[in-house]
Amino acid sequence: QVQLVESGGGLVQAGASLRLSCAVAGGTFSNYHMGWFRQAPGKEREFVTAIAQSRSSTYYADSVKGRFTISRDNAQNTVNLQMNSLKPEDTAVYYCAAVNYWRYGSRWSPSQQNQYYYWGKGTQVTVSS
Repeated sequence: QVQLVESGGGLVQAGASLRLSCAVAGGTFSNYHMGWFRQAPGKEREFVTAIAQSRSSTYYADSVKGRFTISRDNAQNTVNLQMNSLKPEDTAVYYCAAVNYWRYGSRWSPSQQNQYYYWGKGTQVTVSS
């Protein structure tokens, strides 16, 4: 059984930074494409960023490009999200997600939620103005 546990959320002021982590237990972490999604109150869950299994490719939503950085540590079975220059509109519950790279092969679409097989329960990020 694969479990994803997010941590690092909190309440910060606009302009501050936060670092989220997602610890993965079960399966073979190095085989997973990893993604971060978020859901703000009253809104649909949306793509934030993803990193391929090979670590050679990263993907970002336009809204976070240049401010957020995704990274993975295959030795620690974790994926991290460094969030800088936070804005009030970044307030949301942030979810970590994973999918085995072989499930979709070259058809993997990093921003497609329905392509991720494993999900964490989320961590709250609140940015005050």
